[in-house]
Amino acid sequence: MKDKFTDDICEIALKNEKVINDLKKQMLLEEEVLRLSQIFKALGDPTRLKIIHALSKRHLCVCDIASLLDMNQSAISHQLRVLRNLRLVKYRKEGKSAIYSLDDDHVLGLFNQGLEHINHE
Repeated sequence: MKDKFTDDICEIALKNEKVINDLKKQMLLEEEVLRLSQIFKALGDPTRLKIIHALSKRHLCVCDIASLLDMNQSAISHQLRVLRNLRLVKYRKEGKSAIYSLDDDHVLGLFNQGLEHINHE
């Protein structure tokens, strides 16, 4: 009787060395893996996803984001700092206000592709 947890395990010890060697040359650098995982970790937070969604619609100041998400400005500022450090959002000063926007179209692409994936049937 086969164990249902071992169905995805190879039953032979034969390796395709050429394929393995070719793929090893194409693997991401460790730094790239770490930076990419940080981006996906940041995008794994519901509040940060809400912020990105809001900023995909229009540029907003911290107080408007806080009001929209029904949170205090300090909490929003913390989340924005995380997103800014990963270059997912940027800001510009307008008088005493900091106006936030998505850093570039790649951020919107990541967000939209994730949304499309979960809504695809």
